[in-house]
Amino acid sequence: MDFSNALTNTYTLVFFVLLCVSLVVLSLYYGLTLLRVATHKGKNLPDSSALSVSDLPPVSVVLVAHNESEFLKESLPYLLEQDYPNFEVVVVDYTSRDDTQFVLQVCSENYPNLKAISFPEDVNMFKGKKYPLSIGIKSAKNDVILLTEPGCVPKDFGWIREMVCGYMHGASAVLGYSLLKDGKGLLALLQQYENMMFGASYLGMALLGNPYTATGRNLSFRRDFFFSHGGFISHYSISEGADDLFVNQNVTRSNSTVVLHEKAAVEADVNSTFSLWHEDRRARFVTRHLYGLKDKLILLAYPLSLVIFILVLVLLWVGGLFPWQLLAAVLGLKIVWQVICTALYGKRFKIKVVQFLSPIFEIYFLFANTILYLFTLRRK
Repeated sequence: MDFSNALTNTYTLVFFVLLCVSLVVLSLYYGLTLLRVATHKGKNLPDSSALSVSDLPPVSVVLVAHNESEFLKESLPYLLEQDYPNFEVVVVDYTSRDDTQFVLQVCSENYPNLKAISFPEDVNMFKGKKYPLSIGIKSAKNDVILLTEPGCVPKDFGWIREMVCGYMHGASAVLGYSLLKDGKGLLALLQQYENMMFGASYLGMALLGNPYTATGRNLSFRRDFFFSHGGFISHYSISEGADDLFVNQNVTRSNSTVVLHEKAAVEADVNSTFSLWHEDRRARFVTRHLYGLKDKLILLAYPLSLVIFILVLVLLWVGGLFPWQLLAAVLGLKIVWQVICTALYGKRFKIKVVQFLSPIFEIYFLFANTILYLFTLRRK
C-alpha cells in the first residue's frame, strides 16, 4: 500500500481524519446504546421474589382504548391476572364503536379489579389520547401508575412485580421496554430493527443519565409526580407525545430508574401494513422539535456521523485518494463492531435475525427517518 500521496495531500488527510472521527462516534453510539443495554445487570434493584406483600405498593394499570376490542380480548386477561397482591386495571373506553364496551362488561363481571370508564361521545377539545389518559390516571385509586396499551401483552404474569422494583430506591418514574412479536417478511424485519434501535437509544441514554423519552407501552410513574408536574397540560395542543413529552420535560437521572428484567417486558404485534407502521413512526417523530437543545444534539450525532462516514468513505475510494485496503479495513471494523453489539442486544431480548442485516437497515433508516423528520417539521 502506498501512503506517500495520502501523507502529503492536505485534503486527503482532512477526509481521513473525518472518517476516523465519524467511526469513533458511531462505535461509541453502538457501545453506549446497544451494548450497554445488552450487558446491564440491574444490580441496584432488589429481587422481586424476596419482597414481602408489605413492600409492594398498590398499583393502577391505566390504558386507553378506541375501537380495540380484538386487542383487549387478548391483553386484558394477562393484565387482570397478574401475580400481584393489590392492583387494579383502569381502561378508558373513548368513543369506541366496536365491541369494546361488551368486552369490558364481560370482564367486569369476572374481575372486580377492573375499572371501566366510558366516553360514548367525544368531549376532548384536543386530538389524541392525552385527555382520556389523564382521566384514567385521575380516576386511579393508587399512587403507582403503570401505563400500557391495548395491543400490548405482558411477557410474564410477574410484569407488575418487576416494574415496581424500580421504586424501591425512591424513584418517581420507571422506564420499561417493549418488544415486538415475531413476524414474517421484510416489513416485520424492518419493524423489529427500528423497535430495537429505538429501545436501545432511549434505554441506553437513560442508563447514562439522560432519560430523554420512553414508550407508553411500558412506563410507570407516581400519580402525585404526574400531577405535581402539570401532567400533559403544557403540550395538550399536540395530539402526539403523551408519554414522550412528559418524560422529556420531567423525568431526570435523579428521579427515574430503568427496569430491564426479562419478566418486565411487554410484547406487541407488528403492524400488518406499511401505512400503519408509517403512522406510528410519524407520531414518534412529530414531537422531536420540542426537545431541548442537548437532546436534539445527541439525537443528531448518530445520523450525522453516519452521513459523514459514508460520504468520506465513498469520496476517498472513488477518487483513489487513499489505499482501498485501508478503507476496506475501516469499513470492516465498523460493521463487525456494529454486528457484535446488535447480536448481543438481540440475544439479551431474544430478537432473531436482524443483527446481520443491521448495516443494510441502518442505511435505509438513515434516508427514511430524515425524510420523515423533514415532513413532520412542515406539519402544523
